[in-house]
Amino acid sequence: MGRPRKRFGQHWLRDEQVLHEILAAANIEKRDRILEIGPGQGVLTKWLVSLAEAVVAVEIDWDLHRALKNQFEKAENFYLIQGDILELDVDDALLSQPEFQHPNKVVANIPYYITGPILEKLLGTIRHPNPRPYDSIVLLLQKEVAERLYAAPGSKTYGALSVRVQYLADCELICPVPAKAFKPPPKVDSAVIRLRPRPFPIPCQNPKLLDQLVKLGFAQKRKMLRNNLKSLIDRDRLNALLEAMALNPQARAEDLSVPSWITLSNQLSNIL
Repeated sequence: MGRPRKRFGQHWLRDEQVLHEILAAANIEKRDRILEIGPGQGVLTKWLVSLAEAVVAVEIDWDLHRALKNQFEKAENFYLIQGDILELDVDDALLSQPEFQHPNKVVANIPYYITGPILEKLLGTIRHPNPRPYDSIVLLLQKEVAERLYAAPGSKTYGALSVRVQYLADCELICPVPAKAFKPPPKVDSAVIRLRPRPFPIPCQNPKLLDQLVKLGFAQKRKMLRNNLKSLIDRDRLNALLEAMALNPQARAEDLSVPSWITLSNQLSNIL
């Protein structure tokens, strides 16, 4: 099916054990409709087609698109779209295909260089969550990025991305994936993660303000919150709020859990 292309960040997964880990994490049932991003050579696709009610695959590479079309031409529950997932409206693309509409699960081996935009495409943002969230999203992505998604407060990898993703979904590590599992091997290790989108248990009164707080708070990680947020609130009032929340007035952004960020946002929303 041709050689991997650098401009698309292509690396073919060759480890059967990792494939089984991805499938187990996706927990596919016969009623599921799957969105697969970047099917590549169809190694994972053939399993998805055999397990799910319907599989919609989006492939940006024309050569791979042609090969996949030939490979799965007899699969009635498989629908292939050529295009860039970041520019594609999947719902619009499936208007004439009712049997494939509204996929409820995502499985993807995504190019590392567009991980952030794809996460936003699938989950939405703090201000605008995906109005039709997926049941689960299983991704194979760069290990360093994966660690940021499920990082705990106070850890070196905990940052704005951690808060944004954990606000929108539960995130868990499924398994690490060494570079040698791919051909050609990338320069970094990877990991499989599972996201389960859900409303956060603590309601946020002002998502726009929460988004702004997180952006300002992590803008300069080594500075204390009272310095990073001084454009919104003076340090004395912020110190009082942090103390009321049982937080150190000298706290930095990385010290606040997602619930603490929401609580701070709600408190500020009441006084600003």
